[in-house]
Amino acid sequence: QAQLVESGGGLVQPGGSLRLSCAASGNIFRINNMGWYRQFPGKQRELVAAITRGGITNYADSLKGRFTISRDNAKRTVYLQMNSLKPEDTAVYYCNANFFDGVRPAYDAWGQGTQVTVSS
Repeated sequence: QAQLVESGGGLVQPGGSLRLSCAASGNIFRINNMGWYRQFPGKQRELVAAITRGGITNYADSLKGRFTISRDNAKRTVYLQMNSLKPEDTAVYYCNANFFDGVRPAYDAWGQGTQVTVSS
């Protein structure tokens, strides 16, 4: 099984920036789509952004222009650059990826989540 480990969360003032990273490890033949989701207290997890292996991106409409997703296939890492952060961006951010190990059907995995708090 592959694992995902996120880093880069923390406390930032409104208007500030953070860059989240998520590194994959384990028995991996290929990583297909990768993405970031966030979850507010008492709410369901929602898509922030996703990126295909070839670099095609998809964003939640409300976040276009402020957040940028990217990936480094050689490093098996996906990034989320978050700019002009607002208090309403405060949430737990989760990394997600679709893995193929070369034998079994592809499957999704999640990171443990990283807290992002936007507050003065």
